[in-house]
Amino acid sequence: MSKIATRMAYGEALCDLGEKYDFIVMDADLSGSTQTGMFAKKFPERFFNCGIAEQNMLSVAAGIASTGKPVFVSSFAMFAVGRAYEQIRNSVCYPGLNVKICASHAGVTVGEDGATHQYCEDLSVLRSVPHLTVVSPADAVEAYAAIEAVLKHDGPVYVRLGRYAVPTVFDKATYKFELGKAVPLCEGDDCVVFATGVMVAAALEARDILAKEGINISVVNVHTLKPIDVDTIVKYAKKTGKVVTAEEHTTVGGLGGAVAEVLSEHCPTLMRRVGLRDRFGRSAPAGELLDRYGLNAQGIIDAIKSF
Repeated sequence: MSKIATRMAYGEALCDLGEKYDFIVMDADLSGSTQTGMFAKKFPERFFNCGIAEQNMLSVAAGIASTGKPVFVSSFAMFAVGRAYEQIRNSVCYPGLNVKICASHAGVTVGEDGATHQYCEDLSVLRSVPHLTVVSPADAVEAYAAIEAVLKHDGPVYVRLGRYAVPTVFDKATYKFELGKAVPLCEGDDCVVFATGVMVAAALEARDILAKEGINISVVNVHTLKPIDVDTIVKYAKKTGKVVTAEEHTTVGGLGGAVAEVLSEHCPTLMRRVGLRDRFGRSAPAGELLDRYGLNAQGIIDAIKSF
């Protein structure tokens, strides 16, 4: 499978959509990394570099969005969310404005930039904010499709993007993205893995390995953490009786927390969570960090076999 970073698909999607729709793109002096630089070159009159001032960027975006024009804002997740949380909550989400926060370099796959830049709490932080839709694409194809969907969505959206080149899971010619609708990828009766982001490819790899041992699992891609697809989660929990969640994120409050909330209310089920357990990352190549923290196929296999 080819490997492409979701941030690359984001830049390409902005350029293509800019031909059809009128929107603004803003960046906090990281357009080369977030890939908004592509849009800046093509549509310079609709691009604004706000400098290293993320709080101001979100406030300005809110002001522009209040006039009726959608705005995409980008920086590293640590800064776009961690530094500008108050502006996201009060200036964007409270009035329900059309600001699309597309943050790159999330999770430990930031790699050598280290713990201060590896934001692994963004999903749990933002999932709790009213009015905000939260999206975590699995690959570049899904990221590209998601950008048009969030542009057409009326209201604030957070899209989690990565620096790391991830395996391509979907076929661009046939894939259809729908906000709030999880995507079953394979069927098995022994366990279901609900995965998001980079962990979707890892779950599919785990599926292939376990199949050789006679263990057949379902894999479901949960690209939208809020609103989460309650019906699909309950369906597969009832089908298998065992649930594993997998995310490049803390196990507190992210996908694991969201699925646990659904199951506790609708279908109590045996469950394991794969993710970072109350720890920060460290500086190392992205692939080494995924292996170190068990954010890989083996980590998922170990969780399934622990049943």
